[in-house]
Amino acid sequence: MTKVAASSLRKGSVVDMDGKLYVVLNAENIHPGKGTPVTQLNMRRISDGVKVSERYRTTEQVERAFVDQRDHTFLYQDGEGYHFMNPESYDQLVAPEDVVGDLGAYLQEGMTVQLSTHNDVPIALELPRTVVLEIVETEPSVKGQTASSSYKPAILSNGVRTMVPPYIASGTRVIILTEDGSYQERAKD
Repeated sequence: MTKVAASSLRKGSVVDMDGKLYVVLNAENIHPGKGTPVTQLNMRRISDGVKVSERYRTTEQVERAFVDQRDHTFLYQDGEGYHFMNPESYDQLVAPEDVVGDLGAYLQEGMTVQLSTHNDVPIALELPRTVVLEIVETEPSVKGQTASSSYKPAILSNGVRTMVPPYIASGTRVIILTEDGSYQERAKD
């Protein structure tokens, strides 16, 4: 275990508080006009899934737990959970639904992800920054409509809703940020 500044923690980091491990769900650095900057951490206790919210001064030290972070290949999802394989040893791990969370919508068969484990138990998942998905449903583009800041709703092939520029039509393959599900650009394939 090592101590790190609270402001350096990111989504997926694992911290040790009072002997219990917590995975960071999101971390936000808040800089008020007056006063001390703080880091707001929303975390999930790994042992039982209880969510907690903590606020630290950005310079405060937090115990960071050492976990094994390795690339794993996503295989499939079933009633047990999400199945991943270590490409070096071919060992398979099953991550439960609460570990994967809303990132499950972006998992694609054969995708390489960063899987964090502690004592061979999956505790956190990190996806590639972007994925390529197809637009399955969106409003038709209106002639003369400019691409300024008018975005329209669209449904992706994984069922997630997002906003896309007006020139994007159904059947177009687009690059989506996995962090927030937002449109990045048209896929170049």
